[in-house]
This record gives sequence, structure tokens and C-alpha cells, in this order.
Amino acid sequence: MATFESLLGWTRLVPVIVLDDAARAPGLARALKDGGLPIAEVTFRSPGAEDVMRALARDPGLLVGAGTVRTRGQVDRAVDAGAQFVVSPGFSPAVVDRCREVGIPVLPGVSTATEIMAASDAGLRTVKFFPAEACGGLPTIKALAAAFPDLAFVPTGGITAELAADYLGFPAVVAVGGSWMVPPAMLAAGEFGRITELVASAVSLFPPRPPVADP
Repeated sequence: MATFESLLGWTRLVPVIVLDDAARAPGLARALKDGGLPIAEVTFRSPGAEDVMRALARDPGLLVGAGTVRTRGQVDRAVDAGAQFVVSPGFSPAVVDRCREVGIPVLPGVSTATEIMAASDAGLRTVKFFPAEACGGLPTIKALAAAFPDLAFVPTGGITAELAADYLGFPAVVAVGGSWMVPPAMLAAGEFGRITELVASAVSLFPPRPPVADP
């Protein structure tokens, strides 16, 4: 069985989904899979996020996660909706503890050395660097990685298709997250053909790598 971290290293890209209409979920699932990227992080930024998550999770060919998770209660709601991993904007011991209690992988957000140390002390080896571009981008990650060579980073926030190549070219970056391939306006309009094209274009630039089996 592959670890969550190795799955991230396989997909290399994590589409960040902001969608309020669950009726759009089947079309989105098809677009992601047809484009070659069967993973989605659905953020808790809209009232209908849980319904979207639940609808996407019905597709066995899609790895669905919950993003912008800030409380223990949101962890429970995400799990109830079928989420298979949790992403937080910051490091919350309460969120990390609850994820461990319910047995779901968690990717907490960090932007400082202090937060990274807290995540490391909690036994985490992969962290989300957020908001990436606003916090100095790749140069900051390189500086932090020098101090924390045992950690992997998943930068998210302000990353574009053009910037993704530089991030993914750095060994400590296991994957990048972003919405450039799933623009909220296109999602809301149901323009899934165009989304498929954007996803396929991203995948062609950053081909998936086979996941590593958990020893």
C-alpha cells in the first residue's frame, strides 16, 4: 500500500477546488480523470463544499481531500463526507490530533520555522507551505529545507502553471497545489471540456510518477 506522501509524489499536482454546486461534481470528476489527474482538494470555503466532497467521493477512481480545515468539527464533517485526506491552512494541534484519532492523513499549513518545528515535533514529515508566493516562494522553501532536510513541502497559494515547474524542480517539494487548472469560474459554469484541457496540459508538463509502496 502506498503512503499518502508517496501518492502526492505520484500526482505531483493537487487541484484546489472551490465549488458550491454538487450537481457539477460528476462533470468535474470526469474532467480530472480524463485529464490524467485523479485527485481533488475541496476547500471548506463555500456552503456547499461538503455536498461537493460527498458527490466526488462516490467516484472510486478519485482521491478526494478536504481543504481549509481549521477545527476538529470540520475534520469530522470531512470524514463523514468521504474525504480521504485533510489539508489545513495552518498548523493546529487539535486538527492534527483529530485526524490521527480518526485515521486520516493530514497536511498542515506552515510558513515559518517555528511552525515547521511544531509540525515536526508532532511527527509530521510532509507539510503544506502556505501562502507560498506571499511568503517568499521557492527561495523561502530552499532556506527552510536547508534547516529541515528531513521534511517535504507542498507549496500552495499563488502558484501558476509557469511557477509550478520551478517549485517541482526542487527536491524538497513533493507536489504543488493550485487552482489554475480548475478555475472557480469555469467550475461554476460547468466548462468541463476546458478544464479537462487545462488538467491534461498540466499533467503533460509534470507527468505523474509511480507511487512508492509502504514498506
